Amino acid sequence: MLRPPTLRRPRSRRAAATLLAALAVVPLAACAPTIGAIPAEDAANPACAPVMLAMPETLAGDLVQRQTDAQATTAWGEPGAAVTLRCGVTPPGPSADCQSVESAGGTVDWIVEAGDDGTWRFTTYGREPAVEVLVPPAVTESRSTSFIGDLAQAVGLIEPTAVCT
Repeated sequence: MLRPPTLRRPRSRRAAATLLAALAVVPLAACAPTIGAIPAEDAANPACAPVMLAMPETLAGDLVQRQTDAQATTAWGEPGAAVTLRCGVTPPGPSADCQSVESAGGTVDWIVEAGDDGTWRFTTYGREPAVEVLVPPAVTESRSTSFIGDLAQAVGLIEPTAVCT
């Protein structure tokens, strides 16, 4: 005859509190929002894997990295108001909107474009595959886009083949 498993009572209040805390974390982790994203055309490019693994866990001090539902993408912030990143976009050609951004992680050249809806688009220049970052107005209302420099260490894993002129 099968018997139901028996649970042992923790030997101390401290052990009981630790067990309860551990059990409480598991369901909370499952509730973290997944942010919808559209993969780039070349998202399966092997050069994207190390870039994605090197992404920072936070941007701008308080934008926490979130799980996304597409390959070679990540996001920081809340659904509907998140900074999103895609690796594997088509590399852009030369542009007057090219800017070199220097940071502790290195220098990365970005094509910077402002959308009609207030969204800022940053696309790496001179790197293949290219990386695209979209920053919605909900983010730029309360902070600058200088956090783009925080991505240099990860994006820098793709060697540059050209620079802004």
